Amino acid sequence: MITKETLKTLTEEWLQGQSGYFLVDIEMCDDDRIVIEIDHADGVWIEDCAALSRFLQEKVGDEMGDYELEVGSAGLGQPFKVEQQYANHVGDDVEVIDADGKKIVGVLKSVEGRTFVISTQEKQIPEGKKRPVKVEVDKTYSMDEVKSTKYVLNFK
Repeated sequence: MITKETLKTLTEEWLQGQSGYFLVDIEMCDDDRIVIEIDHADGVWIEDCAALSRFLQEKVGDEMGDYELEVGSAGLGQPFKVEQQYANHVGDDVEVIDADGKKIVGVLKSVEGRTFVISTQEKQIPEGKKRPVKVEVDKTYSMDEVKSTKYVLNFK
């Protein structure tokens, strides 16, 4: 029977030969599926997913038993799972659900380790004024403390 660690090791071996690709997740589902998600800053090509699938089948075909193997992209609308996804989206609009469940939309400004900064607009009342104005505010988050962060598709 194949293990998640074996799949991870083999997938990372294949990814080393592929410029810019990285592993996002490996899930061994209850319905006898193995789902491997990979990503790349410029998007994932179906040919590369097929090549990784063939590579894994050649290396561990018999050990997979009754599992069905699916290799694909992490998906644009899905929450980020690894640091590299954050780094790839610096400068893009993102949606953060913080630890309290509050949704914040802004531009991902920077990523350092497991900390990231987004720039967002907030209404504030300047001193001596009656009406609020929108002000750009930087907010710092830890990847470990937010519920989710994902890329916002923008059709402007």
